[in-house]
Amino acid sequence: MALDSKSDTQTRDFKVVGTRPNRPDGIDKVTGRARFGADITAPGMLIGRVLRSPHAHARIVSIDTSEAEALAGVRAVVTSADFNPIEDDDFTADILDNCMAREKALYDGHAVAAVAASSEAIAKRALKLIKVDYEVLPHVTDVDEAITADAPVLHEGRTDETVPAGMSPNVISRFEFGHGDIEAGLAKADKVLERSYKTEATHQGYIEPHACMASMGPDGQADLWCCTQGHYMVRNTCAAIFGMEQGQLRVTASEIGGGFGGKTTVFLEPVALALSKKSGRPVKMVMSRSEVLRATGPTASSSVDVRIGMTKDGRITGAMAELRYQGGAYPGSPVEFGSMSAFAPYDLEHVKTVGWDIVTNRPKQAAYRAPGAPMAAFAVESAIDELAKGFGLDPLEVRLKNAAREGTKSSYGVTYPAIGLEATLRKAKDHPHWTAPLGPNQGRGVACGFWFNFGGDTCVSLNITPDGTVTVSEGNPDIGGSRASMSMMAAEELGIPYEKVRTIVADTGSLGQNEVTDGSRVTFAVGLATIEAARAAKREMCKRAAMVWGIDEEAVIWEDGAAKPAGPNAGDHPPMTLAEIAATASNTGGPIAGHHEANPEGAGVSFATHMVDTEVDPDTGAVKILRYTVFQDAGKAVHPAYVEGQFQGGAVQGIGWALNEEYIYGEDGVLQNAGFLDYRIPVASDLPMIDTVILEIPNPGHPYGVRGVGETSIVPPLAAIANSVSESAGVRMAQLPMSPPKVLAAMQSK
Repeated sequence: MALDSKSDTQTRDFKVVGTRPNRPDGIDKVTGRARFGADITAPGMLIGRVLRSPHAHARIVSIDTSEAEALAGVRAVVTSADFNPIEDDDFTADILDNCMAREKALYDGHAVAAVAASSEAIAKRALKLIKVDYEVLPHVTDVDEAITADAPVLHEGRTDETVPAGMSPNVISRFEFGHGDIEAGLAKADKVLERSYKTEATHQGYIEPHACMASMGPDGQADLWCCTQGHYMVRNTCAAIFGMEQGQLRVTASEIGGGFGGKTTVFLEPVALALSKKSGRPVKMVMSRSEVLRATGPTASSSVDVRIGMTKDGRITGAMAELRYQGGAYPGSPVEFGSMSAFAPYDLEHVKTVGWDIVTNRPKQAAYRAPGAPMAAFAVESAIDELAKGFGLDPLEVRLKNAAREGTKSSYGVTYPAIGLEATLRKAKDHPHWTAPLGPNQGRGVACGFWFNFGGDTCVSLNITPDGTVTVSEGNPDIGGSRASMSMMAAEELGIPYEKVRTIVADTGSLGQNEVTDGSRVTFAVGLATIEAARAAKREMCKRAAMVWGIDEEAVIWEDGAAKPAGPNAGDHPPMTLAEIAATASNTGGPIAGHHEANPEGAGVSFATHMVDTEVDPDTGAVKILRYTVFQDAGKAVHPAYVEGQFQGGAVQGIGWALNEEYIYGEDGVLQNAGFLDYRIPVASDLPMIDTVILEIPNPGHPYGVRGVGETSIVPPLAAIANSVSESAGVRMAQLPMSPPKVLAAMQSK
């Protein structure tokens, strides 16, 4: 069978891809029919609740659960004693310890016990009956204070071989990237700028809290329903914790009310399984908002030192950054990604980054859209902006002069294929926003951003039903419109209307392993697998048509949704549509399906340029966002409305991170703002309309040229807003968030 020759080009004329059909989950979500994590119920279900440490750092001397267990209506109580220690896997051991503290409570909100009862009221009463004897220990929550000689030590013996001897035990690992000779490069500069920058931890702010329901039977088989970005990851992790075979645990993902990376790990699921195992009943657990903020993963806070040399005509001669990120109480901050992405947008002969992974008495960090990159970009893009303006240069021209292009050796080692950074910069320079007039106390800032994107294990099954409709089964929760995108790519490849395709998210027992929905991987990797599954189905349908016509398979092509003879020599047969082939499938060999399993390479890196205007109130330091424009390369925008939403969403979250959002800890190490009244995310009145410009520089690693777009959009905002506010306020801002008191103090100190 010969496929349409245009299928392998990225310049084909698309009929479905690039349009804006209605979202398939829209009606269910606006009518309340969609089932989220907290909507799952089962007969005989119990309610689970968690007892959490009130201390930032404390040794657990003893736990007495006898009174709670004796309370009428309580069916199970679990502590760390109900979980077998994990000896040979530090990563999984840390996850388990984070879910249920074993020897020490390492942060305010750390789980120490849990109960399952017949009602929430009884469960809450039972928690008050659990007696925990704590030995309170000194704590540290600041990343720079954590590495001082007298800082409290969270873990002994966790530092790896990358860390030089004599450093604080809170320094877990070191990362280094770059090439060239930094000192030689800086010596060529007309000016070398040295600056330090700090960012505070921020939460993803998803509206739906973590929720799950677990049911473990006496035969050791279990079912779990949860809101997650990766139910295969949940299965694998929980199976490892309980020492069970992965196939004995089936996990089903619910609809998800926001994740942004924060739902790529487990918090409640192992606890719910343990309670179900002990009680013999299904157990449902839902976090409160306070629990979400105190005990689930925000992003890391950071402290970054930058040295950059530049000539007076704007050429960067050498650049170095030292990045210190705290990943909370356990190893695994995103400092490696921050170190790799810091200078990734630029073509530099001499560049070096060093990153330090540091632990503090805070909740274990989780991914937050492009983990680690926004903080690094804030530091680097702020320094580049200050140098450019110090020389009186156009900051966009400076970035164009130094921009990475196809063939550039990146700061972290790879050589770029076709990329879109230069295109975003030129589009920004030509945009009316760049030349729009500014008023008093107003400023304009720009910044560039980068994210890697990746593939990961992916499995898709595409089934042709007897009536000619199509079902795509994939294994990635839909957090950004992926079901619509998969349906569109399947329809495009098969040559049928979008409305004829339905995409579902299958449970872990229905498909092979699938990587988590993260890393901007889904539209690329699952899309590629969907296209290949559709092509497999087309080959089978051409085979069936050839059987009906009595000709060779090679003499049949697929075009415009139908099998056709390849030419006059193949005979005069009318086209057989997909629906016609499906209707007779039982007579030609049985059901028709296409499958594809892969770990695809070639995801293609992503770049964006953001431009923002701000106004600073000179009397209060309050910042108002006046105008915001995003320029980003999508490779190929499968569903442009979804792509625009990703651009806008990243910008809005960046606005919150830059201006308002932060974790505030008291002297006692307790989180002071564990609720949305005090942890202030942007609301509609804080925001302008976010304008978007989609660029399409095809990714050669995807049949349709697709690049991931979900993460890059949060990388430039911190720096772009800081550059704008620095101009508006007349003083350089080097610490986030730029809340009114901080901005006012900076202006007054000037």
